[in-house]
Amino acid sequence: MASPLALFLAVVLLTAAAHKLAARDRLATAAARLTGVAPALGQPLSLAAAAVEAGAGLALAVPAARPAGAIVAALLWTAYAVLLWRAHRAGRAFDCGCSFGAQPKIVTLYPVRRAAVLALLAIVAALLPAAMPGALDLFAALAFFALYLAAGELAAVSSTGRSLAR
Repeated sequence: MASPLALFLAVVLLTAAAHKLAARDRLATAAARLTGVAPALGQPLSLAAAAVEAGAGLALAVPAARPAGAIVAALLWTAYAVLLWRAHRAGRAFDCGCSFGAQPKIVTLYPVRRAAVLALLAIVAALLPAAMPGALDLFAALAFFALYLAAGELAAVSSTGRSLAR
């Protein structure tokens, strides 16, 4: 189970890093709003986060580096969960950059929980023995990633539906 889990987390991190590079302006604004820094610092902050995500993702894909990558990932997702929790508690409405499409809204508990679960999974990946991943491990990781994306879309739809019903 170590290889599919580590590869799944690597795919999540590498996709997040690519997302930050592809939507630089949007995610720079999200980073600044989420952390409470000046808008001018959003771009370097977002790019730094992308670099850390990419490094941790690549490390998770290499058995010898997996524990270090998993620890970095756990720290990153824990910090993200805390920032999202603060935004949720404050009831701040903005585009948190949590999805592929811009969705300015009040931060719900879903992204907070998602980041916390990812941090816990990274800790588990750090503790499991590292093995060379095979083709089936990659397919399993991609299947988990597809479910992860689907869950995010369902959460976005259900949260939009609740806000429209109010």
